[in-house]
Amino acid sequence: MIKIAVDAMGGDNAPYEIVKGAVEAVNERKDITVCLTGQEDVIKRELDKHTYNKEQIEIVNASEVIETGEPPVNAIRKKKDSSIVVGMNMVKKGEADGFVSAGSSGAVLVGGQVLVGRIKGVERPPLAPLIPTEKGVSLLIDCGANVDARPSHLVQFAQMGSIYMEHVVGIRNPRVAIVNIGAEEEKGNTLVKETFPLLKACPGINFIGSIEAREIPHGGADVIVCEAFVGNVILKLYEGVGATMLSMVKKGLMTSLRSKIGALLIKPALKETMKSFDASQYGGAPLLGLKGLVVKTHGNSTATEVKNSIIQCISFKEQAINEKISECLAVKENINHQAE
Repeated sequence: MIKIAVDAMGGDNAPYEIVKGAVEAVNERKDITVCLTGQEDVIKRELDKHTYNKEQIEIVNASEVIETGEPPVNAIRKKKDSSIVVGMNMVKKGEADGFVSAGSSGAVLVGGQVLVGRIKGVERPPLAPLIPTEKGVSLLIDCGANVDARPSHLVQFAQMGSIYMEHVVGIRNPRVAIVNIGAEEEKGNTLVKETFPLLKACPGINFIGSIEAREIPHGGADVIVCEAFVGNVILKLYEGVGATMLSMVKKGLMTSLRSKIGALLIKPALKETMKSFDASQYGGAPLLGLKGLVVKTHGNSTATEVKNSIIQCISFKEQAINEKISECLAVKENINHQAE
């Protein structure tokens, strides 16, 4: 059994959608146990609304809640009995195999590094969500953790992202590209220009060069490397355009009797197509490079995304992603020592 701690109090839709997602996860998978961290009486009231195997869901009481607007460092230090801190400490102590939260992004990022800790050799842990593309999915790394990244950080992002895509998603020799304003090597800002030759020379990754934003939805690369400011803009624009297009298509199909009849005919195919571009089905964004698994889901996550984030943790654990990242960085360190 794989045990996942879930922050029941974090996010815009907590605790209802979080608890519902946990129930859906255990109803779908019999090989997991979910530990809901948070205020016990509140969680119990929500659980009473659902039918599930009682042996697969536990409540771990945490009296405090870290709000979105609180300074992350102070919140992690002062609210030691918060649902986020309690959940992360379970991962740190080996009492849980992973932690999922839709709560404060800042608190999750700080807590991940301070409480769970980084793997030896990891300079900066990046947030890495899967985003839908025409060819399947791509990994966007980083999307929100390091806005002041250095070239060496981006190289590590590429290495960790390649390991994740190969062993969790199942893409052999994943194509790695760096986000740029053009395909030419000489283009880009200082960070991109300095990182490009390092990625080009980095052993163990399949670097294919630069990728422009318009090529991302077409599946132009499997691992999309950037610093967090750029990555977050890409992610939010992606989500916004997707929601707008869906709304416009629905509106267009309801404009006349003919379009309504056509809508009925194409509804099954359209539903399946739209589903493939629904980011919630791919779960949350793992914070790669930590000693334990921490997954951040959207603040407005519904039960579906919470469920998929929990199930996502199973592949991460089974494929020993942290161990593979540690081995990869150890090999690189040995190569550097030999070169010196």
